[in-house]
Order: sequence, then C-alpha cells, then structure tokens
Amino acid sequence: MKRREFIAGTAALLISPCYSRAQGKRRRLGFLAVGDGGGKALNQAELVLLDTLRSLGWIEGKNLLIEYRFSHPSDRLAASVADLIALSPELFVAPGPQAAVALKSATTTVPIVFVSVADPVKLGLVQSLPRPGGNVTGLSTMVPDDFLAKRLEILRELVPGASKIALLVNPANPMQRLYLAEDVPRIGRELGVALLPVEAATAEELDVAFASAAAQHADAIIDFGDTLTYVQAPRIIALAAKYRLPANYLFRHYADGGLSVYGADARDLFRRAAHYVDKILKGAKPSELPVERPIKFELIINMKTAKALGLTVSPSLLVRADEVIE
Repeated sequence: MKRREFIAGTAALLISPCYSRAQGKRRRLGFLAVGDGGGKALNQAELVLLDTLRSLGWIEGKNLLIEYRFSHPSDRLAASVADLIALSPELFVAPGPQAAVALKSATTTVPIVFVSVADPVKLGLVQSLPRPGGNVTGLSTMVPDDFLAKRLEILRELVPGASKIALLVNPANPMQRLYLAEDVPRIGRELGVALLPVEAATAEELDVAFASAAAQHADAIIDFGDTLTYVQAPRIIALAAKYRLPANYLFRHYADGGLSVYGADARDLFRRAAHYVDKILKGAKPSELPVERPIKFELIINMKTAKALGLTVSPSLLVRADEVIE
C-alpha cells in the first residue's frame, strides 16, 4: 500500500505545473540590444530583468534559454534579427525603439516585449496604450506632460540665463527622429530657448557632436538617451567636462561624474517587463496586456561636477532631488 502511495505521489509531482516548468523543456527567449555593437553584456538595468525572472521561477540555464544579440543599428541589425528569428524563440525582449521596430518588422506572430520606448503609438508598434493589438506590448517612457520641457527647466535652473541648449541625438533612433521633427521646435518656441540638435550614430561621432555644440556656443546640453549613449556614458561625461557643458542625462549611471540626471527609473521598467515576460510564457497574449508607463522617476544632482563647472545649485532644486552626490 505504501509503495502504491509513493508511486502515485511521485506521478502527481511529475505532472504538476511547477515540476514540469522546472524540469521540462527550456523556454527560449530572444534578447536584442541595439547600441554601438561594442557592448556584449547586459547593463545594470537589464540585469534586473534576469533577477526578476529568477524570482518568478524562470532560471536561465535551467528552464529558460536566452539568445542574446548585441548589434549596431546598421546592416548588422538585420543580420541579428535574422539570427534570432531562425532560432524560433517563444518571445522577444527589445530594449529601446530600434530593436522593437526591427523585430516587429520581422514577425507579426512571436510576442515582443519592449522596454523604454518613448511613444510606441507614434512608432506604429501598438494601436494604443490600453489596447496594443497584435503581438507587441511593453513598458513606455511616455509621460503625460512634455518631458523634454522638464529636463530643460532643470538645466536652466542650473545655468540661469541659458538661451542655447544642444540636444545630443542619435539619428538612427526612430523615436528621436520623430521627436525632433514634431515636438522639439514647438517646445523651443514655448520656452523661448534655441534648441540645437547635434547628432551621433557611432561612438566616434560623439566627439564631433560635442565640438559642434561648443562651436554653436551652446550654454548646456541634453542627452536624449538611447542604447548608444548609455553604453558610451563615460565618454560622454568626459566630453561634457572637456567642453565645459553643463549636461542633463536620462539614466542613473550617468550620475557618476555627470552633472544631473532626470528620467524614468530604468531598473523599475525592466523589473516590470519581467512580469510581462512571465505572463506571456504562462499563456497571456500581448494584445491583452496594456502598455504601461513609468511610475518611478529619479532626479540626481552631482555637486562635485557642479563645483567643477563653477555652478551654484539652488536650494529649491536640491530639495526636489532624490539624490545629491557630494
């Protein structure tokens, strides 16, 4: 009798969902990062995705297999997408608009979860935020008010009287191209400030972009932020110091040497993206998962860099900061 009970109990364990997920076929994901092609590892925010997936029971190497591709937004991007499609993953994770657009162009059936796309509706990734439709959903950085205007206000508090502000943009980033054409001119007029786009699609072009900003007598610079500039943060911070350009950045890791940071908490976005991956692997459809907006933002001021630039930071700005680096 005991032997029969043991066999029955073992059989029940073998067919239980938890056991089969842990011991059965590994689920395959595709991860496409688009930057300068030089980085071959996940950044700090992206690592949160793996940590959260582990907490949800998805462990890379055990019940989860992730195929990574780190690509340049040129002809290598098409090759990276083709490589991933050929591996037949069950789901794609796409940090940034370049990766999301490239993957959506390649498949209308495999689910895609994007992270950090400013306006997925304008890009044609989804029909609407509450009802994405199709095979794509994810985490947007879209906020109700003009986010660029808020970043400009922070810089103008740091540099009172600034009338010319350079915008470091990546022309290979489709979202930034749209924003430059539709929103930047309007915001410049409303705030009474000259906005000067300077472009860099490769690491080498960053030097030319900063030299151009200085040649146009920019009073400060805003890094629009994408995968290229994220990877090249140390170089960008050094160039801002070289040309003595007060800067505002989008991501936390610029705070180590960068003057100011204001943006959505990227780690929180990737944490929430992991929950979408979990839901889809368990059977949810992307069309049923509304695109979510950021709920956590960070304002960081680096006082060391401010002093090096000869800037006096107003008490009102320090009070609003989530973190002040002394």
